Amino acid sequence: MSPHDYNGLAESEAAQRLQLEGANALPGARRHGLVAIAFELLHEPMLLLLLAAGSIYFVLGDVHEALVLLSFVVLIAGITLFQEQKTERTLAALHELASPRARVIRDGKERLIAGRDVVRGDIVLLREGDRVPADAVLLTCNDLLADESLLTGESVAVGKAPWDGVVQMTRPGGDGLPFVYAGSLLSQGQGIAEVVATGVRSEIGKIGKALQALPDESSPLQQETARMVIRLAVVALALCLAVTLLYGMQRGDWLGALLAAVTLAMTIIPNEYPMVLTVFLALGAWRIARQGVLTRRIPAIETLGAATVLCVDKTGTLTLNRMTLRQLCVGGEFHTVHLADGATLPEKFHALIEYGILASESSPSDPMEKAFHDIGRHFLLHTEHLHADWELIHEYPLTRELLAHSHGWQSGAGSRTVATKGAPEAVGDLCHLPPVQLRAMEQQAQQMAAQGLRVLGVARARLQADAWPPNPHDLDFEFVGLVGLADPVRPTVQAALQECRSAGLRVVMITGDYPVTAQAIAAEIGLVSPGGVLTGAELDALSDTDLGARLREVNIFARVVPEQKLRLVQALRASGEVVAMTGDGVNDAPALRAAHIGIAMGGRGTDVAREAAALVLLDDDFASIVHTVRLGRRIYDNIRHAMSYLLAVHVPIAGMSLLPLLFGLPLMLFPAHVVFMEFVIGPVCSIVFEAEAEHDDVMRRVPRDPGQRLFSKREVLLSLLQGATVLLAAWLVYAVALGNGDAVDSARALAFTTLVFGNLGMVLTNRSHTQSAFAVLRLPNPALWLVVAGTLAALVLVLYLPALAALFRFAPLDAGQWLAGLAAALAGVAWPELYKVLHTQRA
Repeated sequence: MSPHDYNGLAESEAAQRLQLEGANALPGARRHGLVAIAFELLHEPMLLLLLAAGSIYFVLGDVHEALVLLSFVVLIAGITLFQEQKTERTLAALHELASPRARVIRDGKERLIAGRDVVRGDIVLLREGDRVPADAVLLTCNDLLADESLLTGESVAVGKAPWDGVVQMTRPGGDGLPFVYAGSLLSQGQGIAEVVATGVRSEIGKIGKALQALPDESSPLQQETARMVIRLAVVALALCLAVTLLYGMQRGDWLGALLAAVTLAMTIIPNEYPMVLTVFLALGAWRIARQGVLTRRIPAIETLGAATVLCVDKTGTLTLNRMTLRQLCVGGEFHTVHLADGATLPEKFHALIEYGILASESSPSDPMEKAFHDIGRHFLLHTEHLHADWELIHEYPLTRELLAHSHGWQSGAGSRTVATKGAPEAVGDLCHLPPVQLRAMEQQAQQMAAQGLRVLGVARARLQADAWPPNPHDLDFEFVGLVGLADPVRPTVQAALQECRSAGLRVVMITGDYPVTAQAIAAEIGLVSPGGVLTGAELDALSDTDLGARLREVNIFARVVPEQKLRLVQALRASGEVVAMTGDGVNDAPALRAAHIGIAMGGRGTDVAREAAALVLLDDDFASIVHTVRLGRRIYDNIRHAMSYLLAVHVPIAGMSLLPLLFGLPLMLFPAHVVFMEFVIGPVCSIVFEAEAEHDDVMRRVPRDPGQRLFSKREVLLSLLQGATVLLAAWLVYAVALGNGDAVDSARALAFTTLVFGNLGMVLTNRSHTQSAFAVLRLPNPALWLVVAGTLAALVLVLYLPALAALFRFAPLDAGQWLAGLAAALAGVAWPELYKVLHTQRA
């Protein structure tokens, strides 16, 4: 029976069962609720320091100051809760995308739905490479093998048979049973099943095993950031201890000393670094998902910027994967197929279509097999060449040794027929063609392939014996003819390929097609291969050393089977390349896992491939891969800019907490001032730099070295120097103002204004490490101007609103002081801009 013979559940009934019985999901990692997030906030260093400072003010009797700091705690907690909830929603949406999908029949139509939406009674379509979404009974199946090792521990796949209406549901394991179980993988064949148990009622739920996504591994970037955080925390602890002792012994005020130490700790504690990574990578995954690419492993995002080779399939990635029969060849005579009204198909070619259909699945998902069925319905309907009443009783699958697929059928009269299709040379070998006929057939196939057609041979045989021979070579096949299928190139490929060339990304095409077909497609899209085409057979004949040498000049691989992709990936990695690899089949999984960045096809790919991959291409489009590389480079650039800014901005804040102590001057910064700066720094890190658009040269530079460190000595030194010059500017303003006899509140307000201007200046200069701040102003970033406007407005309020001015210990500034603070800040951030100009000229 075919899927067309089933109506399945009505959508309304499925919705009722989903509501009544719950989603088809097992208990997994719990999402963080408000209470859990609030509890985690108690471990935040900044909040703990604010609570400590507020407690000290209470002890000192300054209740007003204490309440203000505690209100800051509430405000920061509220903002954090909002951001965490937003991140949870983003991750939940990505998790929904990552969940397994199922093909079901509802209201008589085939639909692709999330696995969690499958309900009891659904008719599920199963095919090779799928993960079974729920426990089900097989209504029909064809050479179906299931890997149930997740449930039984047995690694050998077990065969399945259609349900006879009698056998009762049993536990997993054992051959010949008509049941499939949630979580098992289909390694061969196809079938149609009715769901009998979902979620916790399935076998996997009963034994308490939940399928968990692979845990996010700690990436080199995360490890490097963690080391930086530990080092800064140690420095902060040492300085706080020194400040406490220095202040206490100098001024005899140990509570004041503790308050000064807390203030200094607030300026140094690197609490933003983990936040930057979390926000950038989570939002990066979200941005990439908007481009049609699902991130299954977060470290892949940072690796994207280092990719040097993109290994891609031809069919469905470079092409539209919409196969149509374009040309037929029987007995040396060619016929071009036209589907226009009134077009006919000569009788001579009817058998070619007939046996091509018989060699295909009854309800195919493969585009080539769909093309055979489409052409059959168009030309052979109501003829003796379509056999809806025949029963498929045997199958010889395509193997590495024999690139042909054979089906054995039994007619209503009891006769048995075998139909095969596959690579022309494989079909010719099955037919044992004489050398003259074999050469003629190969020339005809080459002629068709030269037009960019995918060429298949078709043959037929009659089985006279009672038993099926173990090898199809033992059958007496008769060659029927050749079929040429066309798959149009995606319109976006040429531009995307040009972008890859500009970005220093080498594109390698891997296909199972004829070499001539691969070359024709490569010529159409502009893919150059100085070393020509390397076939799978030639690949097997090469040693690892010789293959490494050939890889330097070959960009087209034809007649390659999935197992050979793993060797190609390993050879490319051995030669120092950072490899991104696409795949869709069960046998592609090892290559996807071996690649630095495995990319599975979301549309036509199997669940096995998707689980092995780091990225899932939802639209199967090559251009989406290139967009993802662009986004990956942008994300990494923005992380570097944000980290450089963070390292620089803490220097003047910490310095202005420490220097007055060392020189015996009045304290310039108190906890309220640090909180003000944190309200600027936080949005700048998590919003402004993350929202930065890519620079014009992002896809015009070579891939970065995968060993390149985020915090190189040069980058750290430049960031520290950048912060030091802003510190010098603010300190000179403060010291000179006090030296001129200005009141402490006036000098503090002037120095703080200089710090704020210097902070904003560092934001602008760190938007790019190569282009000037003026050059990057033309890059759109609405978040930047919102933060700048909000910061300046808040500065005006704390300077001129009496209640806030008293809280911050500020005196109002006149126009001259505003200009002095701005000039000092600009002088502090000027040298990085000059350095960029000189560095660019030398480069």
